[in-house]
Order: sequence, then C-alpha cells, then structure tokens
Amino acid sequence: MERFLPALIQHTPTGEVEIIVADNDSRDESLAFLKEKYPEITIFPFTKNHGFAGGYNRAMNGLQNEYVVLLNSDVEVTEGWLTTAVDYLDAHPDVAALQPKIVSYHKKTHFEYAGASGGYIDKYGYPFCRGRILDTLEPDKGQYDDPVEVFWASGACLFVRLKEFDAVGGLDEQFFAHQEEIDLCWRLHTRGKKVMVLPQSVIYHLGGGTLAPQHPQKIFLNSRNNLLMLYKNLPQSHYNKVMFVRFFLDCLAAVSFLARRKPRQAKAILSARRDFHRKKKHYKAVRAENLKLAAGKIPDTMYRKSILMQYYLCGKKQFQKLV
Repeated sequence: MERFLPALIQHTPTGEVEIIVADNDSRDESLAFLKEKYPEITIFPFTKNHGFAGGYNRAMNGLQNEYVVLLNSDVEVTEGWLTTAVDYLDAHPDVAALQPKIVSYHKKTHFEYAGASGGYIDKYGYPFCRGRILDTLEPDKGQYDDPVEVFWASGACLFVRLKEFDAVGGLDEQFFAHQEEIDLCWRLHTRGKKVMVLPQSVIYHLGGGTLAPQHPQKIFLNSRNNLLMLYKNLPQSHYNKVMFVRFFLDCLAAVSFLARRKPRQAKAILSARRDFHRKKKHYKAVRAENLKLAAGKIPDTMYRKSILMQYYLCGKKQFQKLV
C-alpha cells in the first residue's frame, strides 16, 4: 500500500469515486499505516481472513455504486485508467465486466501473468490470456490493443456493474482464492452479458506477492477451484468427456512434479481432486441453475481446442498463433 496507494489517489478522480480498503484480518501494521497516512480512505476491517472471494463479497455488500473495481493491493494504476473504463461501460450497457491491459510492474515491456490483455479457457478448463500462454509472457508491442470480448477478466483489476455482480451471487466463497473471477465471468456469460478487455486502460501488476507461482497451496487452490468451476458451469454434453480427460491430465501433472523432485506440488494436485469430490455434492443445485440458464450452451469465447496440445506439441506459444 505504501508503494501503490499514492498513484491510485493521484489518478483517481475525487468526488464521484470512493476508495475502500478491505482488510482481511492483517497481522502487520496495515491499518495503523492507513489511519495515519490516509485518514480520508474508508477501511472495512474484518476479524478473520475471508479470502479473496469472501473479503470482496463483504466489502461490496450494501454498496450503492453503479460500478465497483476489484483492485489488488499490488497494482500501480496509470493516468486515465478509471475514466477510460467507466466511459466504455457507460457507452456499452451490455458489458457487465471488463479489465484493463495488465503489464508487468517489474518488466514494463511485457504482459503480466494474471490477465495480460484478456483471459480465455480451453475446452478442458485451462486458463490462458492474450499475451500469456501458460508460463510464456509476450512482449507488449501493441498487438493486442483492440477491445475484444473475452471469457474472463482478471481479478487483479476487475471493473464490474454492481447490480450484475449481485444478480449472479457474487464471488464463490468456497473458492477462497484463485479462479473465482473466471467462475464469476462464466456466470455473467450464462446470463447473456459480455466480458471485455479494454487495453486503452493500463495498469502495472506486481503479481505473486502472496504465494509463489508453484507454492503447493496455490497449486491446490487453482486445481480444486478449476474442477469446481467446470462442475458448476459445464453442460452435461461436454462434462463427462472433459472430466475423463482431466483425470489423466492431472495425474500427468502430478507425475511431472514427482519427476522434478517436487513431491509437495504433486500431493497438492491429488489433494485438490479429493477435495473437489468432497465439495461437489454441495453444488448440485447451483449446477442445475447454471445449466438451466445456459440452455446447454457454452460461451463463444471458450477456446475449443486443448491449449496444452497447442503449446507443447504444436509449439504455439503466442496468442496470435492460436487464432
């Protein structure tokens, strides 16, 4: 916050915008710092860590604003980042959510992992972005500067219409953290709404400040939540085949970690599958409602091939080569 709040305040218009910091029971001096340095900022202090999903849900509960921006604390905003996006939403009422172009804070010539220039998933549920395929980050040369409809918008900086957020039930708190924004965007698609990327709005994202990319807990949450998301949203005509293939792909990933002497990461994948099977019985009613609203369809922005096959077997490591 000490690093990024000054730019946020500088580039955020006063009067019509309120900056709120939701504190998930932090154990450092965050609250004291805010009260001393930024007494004008609203603070929502929670008495426990509700995770990314639960923290945002509670922070947004009761707000009356038209738009809300979910903004990570490790983001540096730029001039016009907010007004550009709000003007676009004002002019496009069918758009429920959007993200800016997300560039790496440490390497401003390249896209950042968590969103780049708009997110997609392949037919087996694996996320990727315009500008980031798996772990390959592309340089930003303006090649993805056109606003386009995407499958998901990044939770690092997510603009959303509050009424649409509430209408689909907000973020799934059972996810705790990771991929909850993808699940949210899938539900928005189901209700006939659009999700966009607007590269004319730009932010710089530090990324990885909470958990390292291959931390076992991050692997566990990403793997389990991805399976839950597929169960919640994927039509029956696709579900059985996808989950059959995913079983073998997850086993292959676990074996790969073992071969690289990373047993904790391999265990995280297997634990994620077990936890998914424990939790999915609680999602039957949710799945039924989502499938009814989807009318057996999947969003047009879902990539209908395997991103793993395109990346590893076909050597397509840039988004432009996929399309």
